[in-house]
Formats: sequence, structure tokens, C-alpha cells
Amino acid sequence: MKLLLVEDDRSIVSNLTAFLNSEGFSVTAASGQRDAETRLAEGSFDLVLADIALADGNGLAVCGIAKQKGLPVIFLTASADETSVVTGLDMGADDYISKPFRPRELVSRIRSVLRRCGRSQSVVQLGSLSVDMEKGVVLKNGQVAYLSALEYRLLLIFLNNRGVVLSRSKLLEAIWDVAGDFVNDNTLTVYIKRLRKKIEDDPQNPRIIRTVRGLGYKVD
Repeated sequence: MKLLLVEDDRSIVSNLTAFLNSEGFSVTAASGQRDAETRLAEGSFDLVLADIALADGNGLAVCGIAKQKGLPVIFLTASADETSVVTGLDMGADDYISKPFRPRELVSRIRSVLRRCGRSQSVVQLGSLSVDMEKGVVLKNGQVAYLSALEYRLLLIFLNNRGVVLSRSKLLEAIWDVAGDFVNDNTLTVYIKRLRKKIEDDPQNPRIIRTVRGLGYKVD
């Protein structure tokens, strides 16, 4: 799922992008209203996360554009900004969450909004592999494949970026230290090997997570 994050606080953008990537979302950041307008015009997204108060314009204007495109919107807002929240909801915003928020609560709200809007594909089928992203269950030939938390996050990242070649540095950026584990280049190799062993028919000749020589990995 592709998210547009409209936020001018660089620290929030950096931390939230890393966390959402680790949860399997593909995040594009926009620093203000004009940047968001450009990205909405040029790109395709499944949901917009927008701070109401922006140094450049405001999230309400971004919400209006997003709703014209039929995109769900969740506001990130200061708890005292009640009037703006009401205005945003009246404009058609789908939810809001007050800062400071717990990242996992935000992820829960994102998935809830995506389900309500019919944009969530809860079950993904890849040959003999079935992944229920709502329940967090992975089946291989009808049998449960028991993945570690980091292996499952890695699989979600691939599934939410199907058709995109993900470099090793991009994967490391998405999963590094999110689970409290130190992940370096060698560790990433080990996790991909373990994941392939659990989901591929023939781990030595993978058909799901394919290596793109010199570039990275891709799931079609």
C-alpha cells in the first residue's frame, strides 16, 4: 500500500517513514502543501496522512485535493486543534490521530480506514503461498508457515512493493532496529535465506523473492 505523508517535521518524517516501511507500507513524504499537491498530481497513492498545521499552507487544502481523487485521509494533529479537526472531518477526512501518538495505533487506524474504503487487499496469493495481512497468517501449501516477526515484516515490505526492485540498502533502511534487533548487510542475507526456506518451493531457485543481479530483490 502506498502512503503519502504530508509533514514538515523532519524528525517525525524520518521516524514514521522507517516504522511504516517496516510494517509493509511504501511511504512518500511531502514537506508542505505545494509539495503534496505536486505528488498527488504525479503519483498514485492509497491513503494520505496529513498534518493539519504546515509551514507551507495547511493539511485541510491537501485533504480537499485528496478527496477529489477519492483518496482516504487521516489527519495528524495537535490535540488542542479541535476546530481544525472538526473542519477536516466535515470535508470528508476519514480519521484523525493526535500527537504524540503511538505508531502501532496509527498503523491500526490506517488499516481500518483502508478496509472501510475497500482499498485493503487482506489476502495475497502467490502460487502456493497465501498471506492474510489482516490476520498475520502465512500459509504454504495450506500449512501454516511460522515466520519470525522480522521475517514477516520483510515479507510485507516485498508484498507492498510488488514489481519494484528493492535494493539491499532500501531493505536495511526499512527494517533496521525496528524489532530491537541489529540488522546489518550480512544479517539481511541470513533473513532472506531463512524466509526463502520457509516460503519457496525450491529455496535454491526462488520464484517468489527473486534476485535482480546487481540491483536487489523483487517480488512480481
